[in-house]
Amino acid sequence: MTSTGDRTTKNPTEANEMERWASLIGGGAMVLTGLSQRSLKGVLTALAGGGLVYQGLTKQSTIQQAQDAIGINKPIKVEKTVTINKPADELYRFWHNFEQLPTFMKHLQSVKVYDAKRSHWIASAPLGNNVAWDAEILEDRENEFISWASVEGAEIENSGFVRFKKAPGDRGTEVKVVLEYNIPGGGLSAALAKLFGEEPEQQIGDDLRRFKMLMEAGEIATTEGQPTGSR
Repeated sequence: MTSTGDRTTKNPTEANEMERWASLIGGGAMVLTGLSQRSLKGVLTALAGGGLVYQGLTKQSTIQQAQDAIGINKPIKVEKTVTINKPADELYRFWHNFEQLPTFMKHLQSVKVYDAKRSHWIASAPLGNNVAWDAEILEDRENEFISWASVEGAEIENSGFVRFKKAPGDRGTEVKVVLEYNIPGGGLSAALAKLFGEEPEQQIGDDLRRFKMLMEAGEIATTEGQPTGSR
């Protein structure tokens, strides 16, 4: 520690050491708090805290670098597109009946529509948990586009849109889905989720493949026990 007149400053080594201990203490507190909550948010908070502890142990120079390294400050964004040999209006009508979405969205347990704008969603989550939230439609263009966002206070903030666009060469309709999740742990949680087969990008890709099968063939083929490549 050095002194300049009445002002006392810390040298870089001392400052880094204080930040390292802040990571260790703050991360440990997040782990304890998360584990005590016994909920999905608690699990993810604990994971984020574990990441901070790890960064502290490996002597990262700043707390912000540690947070960025494990993805705490980064929302998870997923984009997937599938071409379905059906007209846009038919696909739009099916999708817009949100209570039908669990038919092909494997991790979605239920959707209850309150009114033309608002609905309640319950989804499965890693580690045997589930998560629920209310969502509100932001924009709705018939046969073209639907966007939505979770309302304030959702345990996991999320937003997204689905777009229905005529495919080139009269090959049907391109269905594009974009989702963004803002959850405790950010990229760290997504990385851990891969270990449990719950990675968001894989989920959405599989959901769209099932949607394609359902709309084109009228049913979803059973693929349990078959190689992934057979889908």
